[in-house]
Amino acid sequence: MKRESVLITGGAGYIGSVLTGHLLDNGFKVTCLDDLRYGQKSLIHYAGNPAFDFVYGDCRNKNLLEEIIGKFDFIIPLAALVGAPICDSKPVEAETINRDAVILIDNLRSRNQQIIFPTTNSGYGTTTGETFCTEETPLNPITLYGRTKVEAEKSLLDSEKGAITMRLATVFGASPRMRTDLLVNDFVLKAVTDRYIVIYEKDFKRNYIHIKDVARAFEHCINNFDVMKNQAYNLGLSDANLSKIELAEKIKEHIPDFEIINGEIGSDPDKRNYIVSNEKIEKTGFKTEFSLDYGIKELVKTYKILLKGNQDRNY
Repeated sequence: MKRESVLITGGAGYIGSVLTGHLLDNGFKVTCLDDLRYGQKSLIHYAGNPAFDFVYGDCRNKNLLEEIIGKFDFIIPLAALVGAPICDSKPVEAETINRDAVILIDNLRSRNQQIIFPTTNSGYGTTTGETFCTEETPLNPITLYGRTKVEAEKSLLDSEKGAITMRLATVFGASPRMRTDLLVNDFVLKAVTDRYIVIYEKDFKRNYIHIKDVARAFEHCINNFDVMKNQAYNLGLSDANLSKIELAEKIKEHIPDFEIINGEIGSDPDKRNYIVSNEKIEKTGFKTEFSLDYGIKELVKTYKILLKGNQDRNY
């Protein structure tokens, strides 16, 4: 049986480094395209796998894409500047990588090549935090990051070639290309190192998803593409629509001396406030496997390693 081939742009990133291993373990051929702008070496342990390949380059390089793109059955454009702060500091790159490079790939691919695109449920912006956002809820991105991802999604869903988009909840969990700025990862790091956190807009809510479930969801989309195509799907833990204070209290269950301080003066620049329904993707047969509790325990052990086993702290 032919092994399906997958191109992942930004494959050396936080999600890509986990997704690559998951797809290789499940019988796919995987090529990662990445410019390694952060000097990351997160794909080295796949180098001995004959089903893995790496292409060094920029996802905006039309000549490079024209040279390689025809080889793949599926394309997963992960390359992006992720998050409001970095997009605000590099607005041109945000637009050309997050949006224009995705449109370029769509223009270059054939009708037989399928795209599965990760966007963000931060596109829902600021709501009451009391009503579930479904895929039919109007999008109202409040940051340049959210806007570029929403515009890329719209372009793909309007395309006649077919695509699936997944609106990811806030991702958490360990990766060979670790990110500590994501909300769960950040809160656990503060609990492990500082033992306290100051929270602004403590009641603002959002949804969460473990990185391993994100990888599983991409495989699910590949395996069910014809049924799921031309639609957007929220992807998150249905039991993890939590406010910031609820998230901190959950972490405190694992690290009892974690002190939570409510910031009465000041504000968080990230004004997202929403809860999300994941019923649509669940109806296609996808179920999450990795809980918030699992991720917190994993992150505590991860930070023991990243912090070089500091013996002065009782982890």
